[in-house]
Amino acid sequence: MDTTFCLADKPSLDASHIDDLKQAASKMLGAQRRSFEAEMAVKYCRGSARQAEVVFGWSRHTVEVGLPERRSGIICLGAQEAFCGNQWWEEKHPEVAEALWSLAKTHSQQDPTFRSTLSYTRLTAAEALKQLQGLGFDPEVLPSPSTMADVLNRNGYRLRPVLKAKPQKNSRNRCPLHQSP
Repeated sequence: MDTTFCLADKPSLDASHIDDLKQAASKMLGAQRRSFEAEMAVKYCRGSARQAEVVFGWSRHTVEVGLPERRSGIICLGAQEAFCGNQWWEEKHPEVAEALWSLAKTHSQQDPTFRSTLSYTRLTAAEALKQLQGLGFDPEVLPSPSTMADVLNRNGYRLRPVLKAKPQKNSRNRCPLHQSP
């Protein structure tokens, strides 16, 4: 099918260009795909979603959603993306999470180099679970140790031991000022 589309005052497209644009759109997902399809509809189809459907074979609905997103800059979320998925543990159990943050703060220390905002903590996930149980929280609401480690890491507490300053080793080579002749 060697059809050439020439749309009023726009660059002409032959079948190979159309196939390239279709393939490029197929590699994208979500808002990025809608943005690309809307951009091509404006460029080659005078902003018509129906014409983009005929020329490129794209869903008219997708282009119709992409055009206002392009104009306003506001990205639309579908119901699946907005409401699907599991909540974080700290969102499900905010009162336990607050107790965990206060516990982690008492065991944390700022990065000694002050190059990052991370807090290093000596508190392990297993120890955090043990102390939360000691505070009276039901073991049913507490996560597994691996999930607890993820929760602490996700909220800026690195589960690494804080190293104490090590004394300098004695050097065998003496300083030139202290050598005897």
